[in-house]
Amino acid sequence: MNKSELKQLIDFRKTLHQYPELSGEEKETAKRVLEFFKAFEPDEVVEELGGTGLAFIYEGKEKGQTSMFRCELDGLPIKEDHAIPHKSKIEGKSHTCGHDGHMAIIAGLGMKLSNERPKKGKVVLLFQPAEEIGEGAQAVLADKKFHKHNPDVGFALHNLPGYEKNQVVIKKGAFAAASVGMIVKLKGRNSHSAHPEAGNSPAEAMAKCLVALEKLPDAMKRFTLVTVIHAKLGEAAFGTTPGEAVVCATLRAYENETRDILVAYAEKLCTQIAKEYGLEISFEFVESFAATHNDPEAWDYGNDAAKKLGLKVKHIRIPFRWSEDFGHFSKKTKTLLFGLGSGTKQPQLHEPNFDFPDGLIDTGVSMFWEIIQKLHFED
Repeated sequence: MNKSELKQLIDFRKTLHQYPELSGEEKETAKRVLEFFKAFEPDEVVEELGGTGLAFIYEGKEKGQTSMFRCELDGLPIKEDHAIPHKSKIEGKSHTCGHDGHMAIIAGLGMKLSNERPKKGKVVLLFQPAEEIGEGAQAVLADKKFHKHNPDVGFALHNLPGYEKNQVVIKKGAFAAASVGMIVKLKGRNSHSAHPEAGNSPAEAMAKCLVALEKLPDAMKRFTLVTVIHAKLGEAAFGTTPGEAVVCATLRAYENETRDILVAYAEKLCTQIAKEYGLEISFEFVESFAATHNDPEAWDYGNDAAKKLGLKVKHIRIPFRWSEDFGHFSKKTKTLLFGLGSGTKQPQLHEPNFDFPDGLIDTGVSMFWEIIQKLHFED
C-alpha cells in the first residue's frame, strides 16, 4: 500500500473517530462508509444489513469459496479524555475500542480489491453493527439479505493493547469467552422503617446473592467467572424499608455449553436464596456473546499470512476472558479472529484516553490481503 493510499485510510479513520455512534444507531457512520466505498466500485452493495450494517461484495469470474472479512461500526458510551486533534465531537461517546481503525483496515481491502478483482470465488467485506452489545452478528445472520452471501470462511481482527505493535496474537480453538449479562430481580414487601418486621425486605437475600454468585465458579471444573457489576436495594426513602432489589452480574466461560451450565446453576442458587426469605424472583438476560472459536483451517490461513509477511507471532495457550460477538459467526462457519498488538504502553480498550494506532492499518490490510491471495487467486 503506497503512502497516498495509507494517508487516505488514516484520514478516513480520524473522521470516523470524531463521529462515534452507539450500537444500533450507526446510521451516519454507515453513510460515511458507503460514500468512501463509491470510488472502489464493488460488484454489489448490501445496505441496512441487520439494522445499520453494510456489505460490499467483490466477485471473481471463476467459481470458488466465499470469504468474509468483518469489522464493527459502533462506538462506546465513554467520554473521551485526551487532547488529540481528531477527538470525538459527540459528547459522551467515543471510539475507545478501536472500531474506527478496524473499519479503516476493511476499507483498505476495498481499495485493493477495486484494483485487483478476485480471480475466483467471492469476497464479502462486512461492516457490522452493534458488536459492543452482542446483538449485531445475530442480526446480520438472521437477515435474509445476508443468506445470499453466507461465507464458507470468515475472518476478523481486534487490536490488543499490551502486546508489541503489529504482533499477531493467534490461537486454535477457543479464542474469546462466551458471556451473558444476568439481571436478578427480588421482590418482597415494603413497610414503615419504624416497623421493619411488618414488611419483607430483600436486603439480606440480596447480600447473600452478591457473595454466592461470585463464589459459584469455585464449584465448577472448567474456567468460569461471575462478576457482579451492579446492585440496587429499594429507594433512598428513610421512612420506608425496601421492597425490591436488583443484582446484575456478567457470567463467563470459554465454551458456550459451560456458560449455559453456569447460568443454570446461578438461577438455581438465587432461587433457593429467594425461597428461603419468602421472596418472589425473576431473571432477565442481556448482551449474550457466543464463544469465538478459531477453526484449524481458518487458523492456517492466518498463521501462514503472518509468516509470509515476516510478522512476529504470539501463540497463546489460554483464551481471552473478554467476549466478541464474532463468536456467533463461529457457530455458523469456519472462522478466525486474531489479535493485532497495538503497543505495550497503549491504554487498554475502553479507557477514555485510548486511540487506535494508525501504524496498524497497513499491517491489518496486509494480513487480510495475504489470506485473500491464498483463497481467491492461487490455483
